[in-house]
Amino acid sequence: MRLHRFYVGDQLKLTHDFWINDPRLIRQWQKVFRLSEGAEVVLFDGVSHDRMYQIVDIEKNGIHLKHETDLSENKPSKNIYLFWSLLKKDKNDWVLQKCTELGVNHFVPMLTKRTEKTGFDAERSKRIIIEAAEQCGRSNIPTLREPMLLSTAIEDYADKIQLYFAEQGDHKKSISSEEFGILIGPEGGWSSQEIDLFDDKKLNRINLNQFTLRAETASVTAISQSL
Repeated sequence: MRLHRFYVGDQLKLTHDFWINDPRLIRQWQKVFRLSEGAEVVLFDGVSHDRMYQIVDIEKNGIHLKHETDLSENKPSKNIYLFWSLLKKDKNDWVLQKCTELGVNHFVPMLTKRTEKTGFDAERSKRIIIEAAEQCGRSNIPTLREPMLLSTAIEDYADKIQLYFAEQGDHKKSISSEEFGILIGPEGGWSSQEIDLFDDKKLNRINLNQFTLRAETASVTAISQSL
């Protein structure tokens, strides 16, 4: 049976034997997953512990857990930054979810010349990232920045990591580096001024596909191609 995983951050110390008193977790375990005494759950703090516990007692305001075993940590092998132009509707949610599953460690939403949406719900986005990490089995939680201008993103990161900008094209270029960032443009593509900026800052280009991809598809394609 599939084990349910829950991220606890630094809210709980994952000791050998303790009680869960978090109303959100208690409600989720009892009402959503309908966990009962004897059930097993995995808790992880996103830093150093993945631990399996057994539920030994359930009360109205608390659940008693007993440590069973430590699990091996499962973290991405590459340190990937995804810079993507904010998208409309729920497409940002899709990018965050799928790219968390693929192993992105850092998300940086951007405002570009052709970005059509500027609003961004950071708290909702963090919840989506956490839920994706819980479900896919990774042991760390990706970071998330507030939206920033494309020029600011390049200024902040160009001296720290190797940056690539994604474009349409046949000739695909693999990325051998273990730490890098990929820039994904908006639905309307990069402007000529932005291409000039990339050239001026000596950013590398990666081609994704001979066909024009939607921006959210481009994000997933670029990450998959770089693994």
